[in-house]
Amino acid sequence: MEEVLISIASRPERPSWLRAPAPAGENYRELKQLVTSLNLHTVCESAACPNVGECWNRKTATFMILGNVCTRRCGFCAVQKGAPLEVDYDEPRRVAEACAALGLRYAVITSVNRDDQKDGGAGLFASTIRAIRERIPGCRVEVLVPDFQGSQAAMETVIEAEPDVLNHNIETVPRLYRQVRLGARYERSLEMLEYAKSLRPNIPTKSGLMLGLGENIDEVLGVMRDLQGHGVDILTLGQYLRPSPKHLPILRYVPVAEFNELRLEGLRMGFAHVEAGPLVRSSYHADGAL
Repeated sequence: MEEVLISIASRPERPSWLRAPAPAGENYRELKQLVTSLNLHTVCESAACPNVGECWNRKTATFMILGNVCTRRCGFCAVQKGAPLEVDYDEPRRVAEACAALGLRYAVITSVNRDDQKDGGAGLFASTIRAIRERIPGCRVEVLVPDFQGSQAAMETVIEAEPDVLNHNIETVPRLYRQVRLGARYERSLEMLEYAKSLRPNIPTKSGLMLGLGENIDEVLGVMRDLQGHGVDILTLGQYLRPSPKHLPILRYVPVAEFNELRLEGLRMGFAHVEAGPLVRSSYHADGAL
């Protein structure tokens, strides 16, 4: 019988050491005002990232294009689900304006899944990359893209805009996909990462996993080997944190020592950079990987 994530078993208590700074401070307030005034979205807020206080006070944020309503219903994600918003073709300009106002030299752009769009939103990713480069020459741009439902043409559109890093998260181990990544396929994500690398071998590819959803160490190491075997250069590993009681439960809090060992194992496998820790997320300290 297939293992399930939802059970009546008692949940582990959150460790006292797993704490993040509260979202406060002058820089935090200024960035929030900027995002609001430009009618933009950030994954920091929409996905309830625990690092929003730290990152926004460093004047860094991950902008989320194509609206803040996702067409998929993944069991781990806090982003709103439902009927998607109209595509806002002025959004790339405003994202570039926000990046310029923040003085960014490294920008991270992601999106909701837009399965309603023929190209999955790839065209707007490309437009955003180009808008940032035009507004801030020399600014590096990392994109965290969806799987585009396996569309190679969509991936080509993004890669042709030459992002500095192409990120697509694998999220979890294959056994848990049906419960964690509804609408996604493990093999398809690997294939998209490999295809991106084949198009521009000089562009680093990146992927990440959440731990604590019921996977075991052998499964995690297996995914790491798969990612390395498909040309992924940069790996992130973080603790899954349940956004609300409606989301999948946390089955285990992974000790810091285990994250440290996984980081070392990833480097031994051949990853160019591994960011691992309880509060690590896809774009956490992203500029330090290059």
